[in-house]
Amino acid sequence: MHPLEQSFRDLAAKAPSDFAATGNADLLEAVRVRYLGRQGALPELMKQLGGAPADRRGALGKLANEVKAAVAAAFEKRRAELAASASSAPADLDLTLPGRRPRLGRKHPLTQTLDRIVKVFHGLGFTVIEGPEIEDDWHCFDALNTPADHPARDLQDTLYLKDGRLLRTQTSTVQIRVMESHPPPIRIVAPGRVFRRDEVDATHSACFHQIEGLYVDEDVSVADLKGTVEHFFKELLGPCARTRLRPHFFPYTEPSFEIDCSAEALGLRGKEWLEIAGCGMVDPNVFKAVNYDPERWTGFAFGMGIERLAMILHGIDDIRLFYQNDLRFLRQF
Repeated sequence: MHPLEQSFRDLAAKAPSDFAATGNADLLEAVRVRYLGRQGALPELMKQLGGAPADRRGALGKLANEVKAAVAAAFEKRRAELAASASSAPADLDLTLPGRRPRLGRKHPLTQTLDRIVKVFHGLGFTVIEGPEIEDDWHCFDALNTPADHPARDLQDTLYLKDGRLLRTQTSTVQIRVMESHPPPIRIVAPGRVFRRDEVDATHSACFHQIEGLYVDEDVSVADLKGTVEHFFKELLGPCARTRLRPHFFPYTEPSFEIDCSAEALGLRGKEWLEIAGCGMVDPNVFKAVNYDPERWTGFAFGMGIERLAMILHGIDDIRLFYQNDLRFLRQF
């Protein structure tokens, strides 16, 4: 028997058993490529037919075609078997049982609250801008008039990375980045996650969400700030909402204010006003840090916590509920 004939017969015997041993379509395809692919065993054998003796070449060619057809048939048989196995229902599946309606998802209550906030600011001409959560000292503190020795840093102690960068403590960093790259006028809001080394309890979290805003133009005044604040909270909380600006201190605004909202409008009892956000006129030192002329440009900035507003809007008394992924809680919104 010619060696080439023996090789064809050995392949015809081995290929079907290898096909039968495969357990899924991917393995079957790999075996097919090994035998029938362009560089497979069968094509390689067929290339050797030209070197066979002339008197044996015809018989070997006929055998090669028969082996090729047999191997292809074994492959198709196994492919059909695997397809039938994949499409057949498990033995313990009762097709007479009623179907299960897929549950539709919904937005997280924090996302719903943010959408409501952004909708109001869109109506006032503000653009939504996002920025990186990993920041440097310059954008998070220094450019915001809070140098390394400033006591206000103690209130915003954050988490530092080994390379000296940090997790931002406020989305004011986005305001700095926008002012560095865009000339006035600017009218933006910057939502996002922020991080502080707070002890986690019912009203504090080491990771929470803020939205901050910035408006810079010529002749912007406290009156513009007050009108924006009043309009926003009436749109968000209802026409009965009353707000007031209470003097406060922030290193990056001067003058600075806490924004209080009437407790009655929030459905709260036992107090007349509730602190709800912070704001102020942008400090000239902040403008100097981004190469704006403070003699020409003025502006105001504001910031508020998304969780705090969501808790007020929905009467939630524990901030940790937002992060526990408890569907019993989330399905209420």
